[in-house]
Amino acid sequence: MKHLLRVRTIILSDVHLGTAECKVLEVNHFLRHTRCEKLILNGDIIDAWQLKRGGQWHKGHTRFIRIILKKLEKRGTEVVYLRGNHDDVLSSFLPLDFEGLRIVEDYIHEGPKGRYLVLHGDVFDTITKNFVFLAHLGDWGYRMLLKINRLYNAWRAWRGLEYWSLSRAIKARVKEAVSHVSNFEDHIAQLAKERGCTGVMCGHIHTAADKMIGDIHYLNSGDWVESLTAIVEHWDGRFELVDFVSFAREFPMVETDAITEAAEPEDLTPVPAPVH
Repeated sequence: MKHLLRVRTIILSDVHLGTAECKVLEVNHFLRHTRCEKLILNGDIIDAWQLKRGGQWHKGHTRFIRIILKKLEKRGTEVVYLRGNHDDVLSSFLPLDFEGLRIVEDYIHEGPKGRYLVLHGDVFDTITKNFVFLAHLGDWGYRMLLKINRLYNAWRAWRGLEYWSLSRAIKARVKEAVSHVSNFEDHIAQLAKERGCTGVMCGHIHTAADKMIGDIHYLNSGDWVESLTAIVEHWDGRFELVDFVSFAREFPMVETDAITEAAEPEDLTPVPAPVH
């Protein structure tokens, strides 16, 4: 069994800390079993919308913050945090630049395969940008859908059936939803082209992707509510979309929510680049 996944860069988004739907056990396990030179947190890591309404914050959510701080302070990881729409409270303070930590609106990632524009993507969501009330109403509807989905999958698990995502099925089948995702991707790719970039990395729509749109490499890191996905950049510059189910096969979960920080892998050495 491998101990750690070592890569050049990790990009994840839409964790939504502060909500019942956040798969915090899984994302914490992923972060504990990875090492990288740079960690890009691409928006909606903390869900301020839900926290304003009460939300749900427990020790697993605090542990996520501690894992990030440990990577920053003890492992020398560069951390770039991009504002999303659910953590837009940060907007009036940006940009912020501390030692090893940057909090920004957008970012250019330079790697072996070229320049990649990194942004959350809400700037191209007309409802989020121009109709805040409708955005909050849509968020409420999405949360209700997730609650129904949770009950339905509890029944499926009782019947011995595998997990099935209601919201993803709706997005895949409803014409308007498919069109919305397609338009979003096209606009993001066009912006990357205008900025002279090879590709673009975003989040926001909770739809993981790794594909070419024209001559632009489009990557979406998905989310840690349903898809449980992240993007990793290997040392040769190759990007890979990693899903948690596959990751957990190589790095099995043995932790529970009651695990203490002392039990996590204590490899504090910086991540060395491979010798060519």
